[in-house]
Amino acid sequence: MRIGELAQRTGVTTRALRFYEAQGLLSARRSANGYREYDEDDVGLVKEIQTLQTIGLTLDETRPFVDCLRSGHETGDSCASSIEVYRRKLEEADALLARLGGIRAELAAKLAGALARQAPDPCVVPESPRP
Repeated sequence: MRIGELAQRTGVTTRALRFYEAQGLLSARRSANGYREYDEDDVGLVKEIQTLQTIGLTLDETRPFVDCLRSGHETGDSCASSIEVYRRKLEEADALLARLGGIRAELAAKLAGALARQAPDPCVVPESPRP
């Protein structure tokens, strides 16, 4: 299949596919007329890259998964190098969650303090109608 069909089947732009190729994540074969040619394995590679980017991996971090698929494994996370990326990203996510938890606690304390210092609303007595 040519680049346009691969783009359509994977939901990625042709520009992105060329970028993946320039980064060494995707390799196109060239037909006699110079067109890029792809096969079903390339559909899987692009979908793997997309899925991994959706969960926060950078393009460079997808490389072990792509290499794992290229080496003949059914899934990109069958290799030790891919599992290591998962571990590292999980540690990063845990650190971010801990930081966000601290920020949330600080904001909650600030809000509680501000509410405690706030003067109660004065009782407002409506004006009585004049006869």
